[in-house]
Amino acid sequence: MTFATPSAAADWIIETATAFMQSPDNDLQMPDGPEPAFGQPLLGFASGADPLWDTFKEHVGSFHWTPAEAFALGYPEEVVDATELSIVSWILPQTEATRRDNRKEKDFPAHRWVRARIFGELVNENLRAHLVEKIRELGVQVVAPSLLPEWSRTSSKLSSNWSERHAAYVAGLGTFGLCDGLITRVGKAMRTGALVVRANLPVTPREYTNHREYCLQFNSGTCAACIQRCPVGALGPKGHDKPACKAYLDDVAPYIAQTWKFDGYGCGLCQVGVPCEQGIPPRPTKAC
Repeated sequence: MTFATPSAAADWIIETATAFMQSPDNDLQMPDGPEPAFGQPLLGFASGADPLWDTFKEHVGSFHWTPAEAFALGYPEEVVDATELSIVSWILPQTEATRRDNRKEKDFPAHRWVRARIFGELVNENLRAHLVEKIRELGVQVVAPSLLPEWSRTSSKLSSNWSERHAAYVAGLGTFGLCDGLITRVGKAMRTGALVVRANLPVTPREYTNHREYCLQFNSGTCAACIQRCPVGALGPKGHDKPACKAYLDDVAPYIAQTWKFDGYGCGLCQVGVPCEQGIPPRPTKAC
């Protein structure tokens, strides 16, 4: 990038993302008028050569892209080493209004939450596209993996060939909870996105050594709040029953269409009313 240092380039990316989220483009599209879809973004950076990317081939599936594989789909004519690539990852925290509304619900998601899933994710897609445009204006190659035409979900694994949550984990932004949500410094109630950039950006230190480290159930066995919040029993002490969760989401879609007159889906009940809703919960103090 045309910056004095990698840190200056990272600062520019953070400023550009923050400015976008402070603009009218960050809109929940509520019927009563403009309202922010999300709070201000939290960003982190990772190396395209981080060894964690290869482990996802085993833990997620062989279909999961490394950054180099995603980049090659966007620039098939280029020969690029993974060490030349950096990942930009961000967290978009749900607003207090959205979290408050969903916290009150027990069987179906709140109106604001569903709009954040549908229209809020459109904001997230527009942020991806905006950053891609601005970075390319600097003459730097960049792709947004989830916007590539090759991006897809696998029906058998209920996974995708590029996981934004896993990218955020590599970029030092959080660890996974029992429900598979990412617990971050701004909480588990959030959306996330990522880019692969052909540039040298400073790596964000990971302040954890285990992918479950911030979850109270896994680090100390002292929490089952998200299990209690699930309306269909898709969560248990061992984790997340993805097929049961998906079946519930399929059932929610007609309710949303009938109640609010737009096509959508969502739940997020396990992401609110829990200790990790707004941040990383402190571990209980051990008795002397």
